[in-house]
Amino acid sequence: MGDQKFSEKLMSMTDAVWLRHANPLSGWTRLASGPLIFLALWSHVWIGWRALIPIAILAVWIWLNPRVFPRPKNADAWMTKAVLGERVWLNRKAVPIPKGHARAALLTTLISGALLIPAIAGLFLKDFWMAFIAWHFSIFAKLWFLDRMVWLWGDMKTAAPEYVAWEDALTA
Repeated sequence: MGDQKFSEKLMSMTDAVWLRHANPLSGWTRLASGPLIFLALWSHVWIGWRALIPIAILAVWIWLNPRVFPRPKNADAWMTKAVLGERVWLNRKAVPIPKGHARAALLTTLISGALLIPAIAGLFLKDFWMAFIAWHFSIFAKLWFLDRMVWLWGDMKTAAPEYVAWEDALTA
């Protein structure tokens, strides 16, 4: 099982949850949680082990986030398309995607992941600027990935009956 499928299982992402996560408020507030997660992780410098409290709160929020917003009324918003594209990306073994999209998604994922290495190192070394800059550049790489997912959704939304059904479920 790939890392992304593992995280999908860990997050208990059912079809209904994915539809709710397609709400732009879900996607944007989840993305906005990135700097808060950094701050919670960095707070160990100030409050020691008590940093586990904001970390735990944010972990619960990340799990709850795709469940607290209603499904969107349509697939017009950029973030809605990004979330639907991410589902297409996760489903690429069942419904192959164009090679250019696969390369771009892999590249942006690798960049984002690679940037987490100096971010985590900075957290351990208590080097704020190293951690801060790498963490936030990782978020920028995630935004690049999401932009590619919008493009992927546009190219694939009629490629499989289930994709058509996802969009139809938003307007039902």
